[in-house]
Amino acid sequence: MSESRQNEGLLATAERLIERARAAGADQADSVVVRRRSRSASVRNGQVENTESSESDDFSLRVFVGQKVAVVQAGQGADEKALAERAVAMARVSPEDPHACLADAGMLAQSWPDLDLFDATEPSAESLIEAATAAEAAALAVPGVASSIGAGAGAGLFGMVLATSHGFSGAFERSGFSRSVSVIAGNGTKMERDYDFDSRVFFDDLDPAEAIGRSAGERAAARVNPRKVKTGSNVTVVFDPRAARGLIGHLISAINGAAVARKTSFLKDMMGKKIAIDGLTLVDNPFIRRGSGSRPFDGEGVSIGPLTMVEEGVLKQWYLTTAVGRELGLKSNGRASRGGGVSPSSTNVIVTPGRQTPKELIASVGSGFYVTELIGQGVNQVTGEYSRGASGFWIENGEISFAVSEVTIASNLKDMFKRMIFADDIDPKYAIAAPTIAVEGMTLAGD
Repeated sequence: MSESRQNEGLLATAERLIERARAAGADQADSVVVRRRSRSASVRNGQVENTESSESDDFSLRVFVGQKVAVVQAGQGADEKALAERAVAMARVSPEDPHACLADAGMLAQSWPDLDLFDATEPSAESLIEAATAAEAAALAVPGVASSIGAGAGAGLFGMVLATSHGFSGAFERSGFSRSVSVIAGNGTKMERDYDFDSRVFFDDLDPAEAIGRSAGERAAARVNPRKVKTGSNVTVVFDPRAARGLIGHLISAINGAAVARKTSFLKDMMGKKIAIDGLTLVDNPFIRRGSGSRPFDGEGVSIGPLTMVEEGVLKQWYLTTAVGRELGLKSNGRASRGGGVSPSSTNVIVTPGRQTPKELIASVGSGFYVTELIGQGVNQVTGEYSRGASGFWIENGEISFAVSEVTIASNLKDMFKRMIFADDIDPKYAIAAPTIAVEGMTLAGD
């Protein structure tokens, strides 16, 4: 059966669940079906470790009885009538939520763009094994690499069907393909590990397995024989793009409307104010063709395109659902996602790049610390306090000098966002597209 025919069947089921909920006494309801398909293979030291294949269609029914709401979930084949009746019974005994609601009818999408998110390619288990094996072999061929932690390749599908009692029905699918490898370089107590990976919506856009493996091997080999560095303040720390994506992720979390409503964000009082350097403009765009975070409509049936969340360092938007928007006295901006409930989330986030190449940025630093890996979860989203274990390389005389490990970098995100310098190496294949970022004035704890 074709994917479109399957979607029609799932949409009919979602609409039927809503009818059953209304018959059971719900005032309003919406139903979501999340479809997942995956196939993967992993190898280690040339031997196949496992191959896996899974598929599921998970149903979620949300019902409203006045201002009382309940959500129930089930897999395909569940008793629809019993599911709807249970949801309504749960809602009736739930406390009232003054903000609970469906999206405003006037904001429901009537049409949406074709984002080219589905690739029908279905790699066989054998081809996934071949890709993982090739990536691992390329990594092991790098001088200094001693052994493999493992390599993998996978393919999958994410699909969402949404129907509401006030007139929305729609579906979309997004395919995904990935390759990865992780290896160890060095020997004995001087072993170091690193990895590389690629993940794309379309199979043909994936980096070659051999290139991924070679990069992983070179990254690991470069980390062998790390040194310690002295504790110091006012250190310039340069985050490579992999680490920089996490740094921007903290900003995204801080401007999530749910965190603002709970007063658990260090930026909760900063709307319309300066929160970062002039050069920081952050755009959230769900309409990027083949984007890993793209979606034609959100989890409430609202379809709103690119939003400038931060403009020249000034905070312009929160990430909002309809209910969170109501709580904050605002309207939804189409950033609802569905899990166990409805919550705000980002889509494709793009940071406006700087004008320097990474090499030029590093040269301008003179002396500092180039971070390639962060360890631990030492970030307080309430206060902005930032303290992470880190490893990478020391910058001396504007050049990468020697490997560094077992250090801690610390500051406050409120200060870090105002001391950033951006390079120009944006890679839009990631849901968070961030360049190499230098942050001045951090504290480094070493020897």
